[in-house]
Amino acid sequence: MTKTKPKEIVSAFEMIDHTALHTLSEKGKADPTVVRTVRCRTVAEGRRFRHLNYIRNLPPHIVDEPPQLLGDDTAPNPTEALLAALGTCVSVGIQANAVARGWKVRGIEIETEGDINITSVWGTGDLSPKPAGLTAVRLKIRLDIDGASPAELDALITHAAKWSPVLNTVRNPVQIAIERA
Repeated sequence: MTKTKPKEIVSAFEMIDHTALHTLSEKGKADPTVVRTVRCRTVAEGRRFRHLNYIRNLPPHIVDEPPQLLGDDTAPNPTEALLAALGTCVSVGIQANAVARGWKVRGIEIETEGDINITSVWGTGDLSPKPAGLTAVRLKIRLDIDGASPAELDALITHAAKWSPVLNTVRNPVQIAIERA
């Protein structure tokens, strides 16, 4: 992973509105039983392994494969997209909790990497017993946050990881139902 000095992380960092964050936090405390359903519609574009993912009213999020996996290399592959979601989710948690503590966030950088055996080629290659999917994931976090000691930053990272929805989805078993529509 690339070594970066904390001051080089970000040149300009727009702060989260502390009052709006507090209001959102209080809403969660008022009814901790609320469950929200999030959705994504994935459509094979018909161009090798390139897919369009439709989320809310946003432009399609493209997922592709690199050339060595027979893709066009136009976007992250599914595993890279998962790592991006993981790093982003942990970063959001760090930022929100730092702001809630009154610390000034100048920059956050997370390098996420994972190990995967791809020899099964989506079930068409070597089907000998092996773990399918990532077998190890590593996050390296660089923070440029004013007002916190190194011990407080370590505790901040631990807290953000404990409550990260994406990290916990990856870490913990989750029920998945698959059916043909």
